[in-house]
Amino acid sequence: MTSTSLPMPLVWTPPRAAKPPRHLADLTVDQVRAAMVAAGHQAYRAEQLSRHYFHAPVGQELTDVPIRERDGLRAEFLPALLTPINERLADRGSTRKTLWRAFDGTLIESVLMRYPDRATLCVSSQAGCGMACPFCATGQGGLTRNLSAGEIVDQVVWAAKAMRAGELPGGPGRLSNLVFMGMGEPLANYSRVLTAVRRMLAPAPHGLGLSARGITVSTVGLVPAIDRLADEGLPLNLAVSLHAPDDELRDTLVPVNTRWPVREVLDAAWRYAEVTGRRVSIEYALIRDVNDSVQRADQLGRLLSGRLTHVNVIPLNPTPGSKWEASTPQAQDRFVGAIRSHGVTITVRDTRGREIDGACGQLAAPARAEPTRS
Repeated sequence: MTSTSLPMPLVWTPPRAAKPPRHLADLTVDQVRAAMVAAGHQAYRAEQLSRHYFHAPVGQELTDVPIRERDGLRAEFLPALLTPINERLADRGSTRKTLWRAFDGTLIESVLMRYPDRATLCVSSQAGCGMACPFCATGQGGLTRNLSAGEIVDQVVWAAKAMRAGELPGGPGRLSNLVFMGMGEPLANYSRVLTAVRRMLAPAPHGLGLSARGITVSTVGLVPAIDRLADEGLPLNLAVSLHAPDDELRDTLVPVNTRWPVREVLDAAWRYAEVTGRRVSIEYALIRDVNDSVQRADQLGRLLSGRLTHVNVIPLNPTPGSKWEASTPQAQDRFVGAIRSHGVTITVRDTRGREIDGACGQLAAPARAEPTRS
């Protein structure tokens, strides 16, 4: 494990009731062009600024634009959104977790993971989370605010540039996959998440040119938003954080279940699969002596059998002071075997970043709690 501590704030400043500054990534391409003209610039500056933001190396000057216009254009369309204040490395440098500070002191996290065949960024959509799942570090901290589309995109742009620059072992590469499994419930910040996604899908110079099939949106089960997402015409991957096959237990583990119970959530997932043709991932964090019994595995297997789905088992990453513990390897093996007996595809998630507070919210929590130093 390597910990790279960038300059930390002496005091964590609680967020103010203010909006993030407008950024070109908050706007559609046509909106950026219109805003350029309204600000007294030529419309083609939109392409120049977009190319610089999405594709120029970090620190490169805005050379396409005359010197006299650069400061004004930066202030209007490329304001600083996120500042890295802490980084931790694991897996011989192939996993990098970054703690970001936004303009108002808000802290968020993202994790860049390089594999032999791909590079994946786990991105945050909110600062904190309002879903209150008790075993989740982010849920324990509550919701601070929604992130802007620009703040979401900024995490991805930093990661894409880090890959192009060869900052992770393996030399220069390409960011290929994106999972909305960081801090927050993406579908509770729906419009900004979709604006960000469309920017990341847009080809150069207006976006990163990612594939929709390489983007996964995770949700605890906001049924109306799942149905809305199915109608967007985007073949995104959907991951449903289920964690229990029955309402009695899921009411405790995922409190929103009292509004949309298991059956309604799964019905929405099957509608999504039918409309998009995309296999739905069922996320299941295994918690020792809570949801890891063979009986619950059989119940889940019966619910999923014959559907366009697979189960992604997540070994729990315990948080300090939590009563929740990870299942034993033996219990995990029994659970996986019981699911497979129903003909359901199941995998166990790679437990990257465990030694660097890899669970979402674990890096931000101590920074928020850090005492004032004088």
